[in-house]
Amino acid sequence: MSNDPPADNKAFRDKFSFNFDLLSDQSNATAIAYGAAEDASAKAHKRISFIIGPDARIVKIYGEVVAAENPEQVLGDLV
Repeated sequence: MSNDPPADNKAFRDKFSFNFDLLSDQSNATAIAYGAAEDASAKAHKRISFIIGPDARIVKIYGEVVAAENPEQVLGDLV
């Protein structure tokens, strides 16, 4: 999820051939709730990843992630 518009997220998804949609949080409501943004007018100030379980509870938080390394970390924890 990002605060980018849906069209930008779609272009990013298509560029990297993701087989899933990217969610858009243009109001920053989710970013604020999860601590990635201070208010509705600001872009998210940090990149955070979460593993959310089937019961909708947060299982793990990866704070201040490095985008190139985070997928391996997450996949390792899911196995």
